[in-house]
Parts: sequence; C-alpha cells; structure tokens
Amino acid sequence: MKITEALRAEHVVYHTLFDHLERVTPGLRSLAQIQALAGLLHAMLRAHGAVEDALLIEPLEHCIDQVGHRETFHSEHEEIEANLQAVLEARSVAKARRLLQAAVLLAREHFDKEERLVFPLAEKVLNAQTIQSLGQRWREQHGA
Repeated sequence: MKITEALRAEHVVYHTLFDHLERVTPGLRSLAQIQALAGLLHAMLRAHGAVEDALLIEPLEHCIDQVGHRETFHSEHEEIEANLQAVLEARSVAKARRLLQAAVLLAREHFDKEERLVFPLAEKVLNAQTIQSLGQRWREQHGA
C-alpha cells in the first residue's frame, strides 16, 4: 500500500467525522458535550498529524517549501490546535460551539488542501519504492 493511499483512507474517516460534527454541534446545549467532542477530535488530529508529518510531510518538506506552502501548512495546524484547545478552556456553550465549528471547518479545508496538493506532489516527486516503503511504515505503526 502506498502512503498516499493509507492517508487518503484516513482522510475519508476524518471527513465523515467532520460531517457528523457539523451536523450535531449546532444542537448541543452542554459545554461538557462540546468539550468532549473537541477533546476527541484534538486527540485524533494530533495522532494523525504526527504520522502524516513523519511519513509524508518531512520527505516532501523541501518541495512544499519551494511551492510556498510550508508556512501555510504549519500555521493551519497551529490554528486548528489553538481553536480546539480554546474549546477545552471555554466557559460558555456559545463560545465553545463557535470554536469547535471553526476548528472543524479549518481542519476540513486543510485536509482538502493536502488531498489536492500534497498527495499528488508525493506521487510526482517520490519514487514508487519510497511511497510503498512509507506505506509499509504506516502499516507497521498501525498494526495492520
């Protein structure tokens, strides 16, 4: 399996989660519910981001920098992280809801950008053996 295939499959799961959060968040009335969902999303995105950075972004860092997206990707990660952390610290339902919705939107846009730019770049720049090897590393990390 290619690393790009593995990460695309993960993205499908995340897009389903984003859809669910966008659907249920407006109706949530409890700060604890919103914070629990934000905490779950936060933990999942951190784990995904660490794997993605190590297995795809780092090997492509020089290319991403050349096309002018290195700082954008890093700042988007930081903004998503900050919004989710702010949800966990929020004291009002309205603020927590607004921050969670913003984090989901930012994450969705970031994932879309990765799918449009980074994955095709990896397929173009990295040789087939490297893409397969990185996919194998992903599989080993996930016990698959």
